[in-house]
Amino acid sequence: MCEENGTPKESLNFIEEIIAQDLETGKHEHILTRFPPEPNGYLHIGHAKAVCINFGMKDKFGGRTFLRFDDTNPSKEDTEYVDSIMEDIRWLGFEWDELRYASDYFERMYEAAEKLITEGKAYVCDLTPEQMREYRGTLTAPGRPSPYRDRSVEENLELFRGMRAGQYPDGSRVLRAKIDMASPNINMRDPVLYRIVRAHHHRTGDKWCIYPMYDFAHPLEDAIEGVTHSLCSLEFEDHRPLYDWVVREVGFPHPPRQIEFARLNLTRTLMSKRYLRALVESGTVEGWDDPRMPTLSGLRRRGYPPQAIREFCARVGVAKANSLVDAAMLESCVRDSLNDTAPRAMAVLRPLKVVLTNYPEGERETVQVENHPAHPEMGTRAIPFSRELYIEQEDFMMDPPKKFFRLAPGREVRLKDAYIIKCEEAVTDAAGNVIELRCTYDPESRSGLPGSARKVKGTLHWVDAATCREATVRLYDYLLGEQTQDENGNELTPEQRMNPDSIQVLTGCKVEPRLAQASAGETFQFMRQGYFTADSKLYTPEAPVFNATVGLKDSYKKAVKK
Repeated sequence: MCEENGTPKESLNFIEEIIAQDLETGKHEHILTRFPPEPNGYLHIGHAKAVCINFGMKDKFGGRTFLRFDDTNPSKEDTEYVDSIMEDIRWLGFEWDELRYASDYFERMYEAAEKLITEGKAYVCDLTPEQMREYRGTLTAPGRPSPYRDRSVEENLELFRGMRAGQYPDGSRVLRAKIDMASPNINMRDPVLYRIVRAHHHRTGDKWCIYPMYDFAHPLEDAIEGVTHSLCSLEFEDHRPLYDWVVREVGFPHPPRQIEFARLNLTRTLMSKRYLRALVESGTVEGWDDPRMPTLSGLRRRGYPPQAIREFCARVGVAKANSLVDAAMLESCVRDSLNDTAPRAMAVLRPLKVVLTNYPEGERETVQVENHPAHPEMGTRAIPFSRELYIEQEDFMMDPPKKFFRLAPGREVRLKDAYIIKCEEAVTDAAGNVIELRCTYDPESRSGLPGSARKVKGTLHWVDAATCREATVRLYDYLLGEQTQDENGNELTPEQRMNPDSIQVLTGCKVEPRLAQASAGETFQFMRQGYFTADSKLYTPEAPVFNATVGLKDSYKKAVKK
């Protein structure tokens, strides 16, 4: 916030400043933005930033936002992706004003292409892709004109209409813009506008066998719809002169303004749909919604709340230069959100049995446990307690170091909201592994009783052996390892960086009874463990499955404090 005439004034990012000025000067009465994904995969966390920016402008300045599917490449597109994208946008908390498709405008795009041909601004080219790359030149050397560049308007029209009629094989001919083969911007060296592709389209079927290229279709879509501000990521900055050329030469009097912002890059996170698709198709992951994937469906299945993703995008902000964001920042937003909303529960992931030798056999009681320490309105729950319990294996050591305040031979700890217990004996198997602890409990130390004021340094979570439920817990790490270069300093490929330990499946975990009555997708804080979510596909009351969402420790905030 800054002050203007003593009144606090909200600070705006550079896109908001442009839009505010356009509205203030009367250039636009209302704004229209659009989110234009290609339906060739699932949205990922990088797309979430674009969603938040485009829909956020509507929320901030009024106006409208369209959802438009750029379905100009039928060989890679599918209605599955269309449906998933709509679901993800709504899950994030946004709603579009109108749903559009690039295929709505195929006829108008074709007419625009014929207009360019008629005016001598486009021609049919027979060069192969390899020849076209050779003729295009380099960043330091100009390109050479195609030998087909000077075809007559009549010949170009005949050939282009023949392309539409299916008279030529796939890839044999393209329509190119006639701009400038010596331009310092390679995108302006007679770019391809149309190509021949015989592929079934998810909406138009087999009506078309030629399809417009993105750089031709996209500006036309924006102009036809009346988009005022075409917001896109920074890699399209070099394409902006072509965007403006197409809109101008086709003849739209009020061209949209393209504005580029930095794309979102996260540490140890794949942000390429091509690589993500390869992971799915190779079976490296379970699918697009694998909880290790950075897709919104994967993050949703893992338990990331939509409000946390929106907050993360707000913290990242809108910048003009690309940068690498620490993935721990996203986890911090998730943790902040869940800390306030997730009810608490007790789960033992690697169980070690405890027998209270002085607890009456056959007796059972319940202890009252709060569902959330900061929200008394969330109430309490009754948890069974009896002679045999489970604690975490790591909460016991035979020969502990000095600052180990958990259970050890002769030591006391408090069981959360229950009693103080003392380890009297550790039972081991033939290999020397501890398989059971024999302990005594202090009946006067139950939490809430007058005698419970006695203090011990350690408090452990636990579950009752007789009534707990068995569950599977899936622990996750990043798909990519930390190392980015080999020993010679060469950049590693995503395939070389794959983390072989990105998932660990724990079976035989013990959880309190309420966790066998969770709703699919419901998230809990497992005390002293982290946040875990009932898997939306695998969870059943008979065989609960939980996904680790995020841990309790906030490495991002620690890094900031340093």
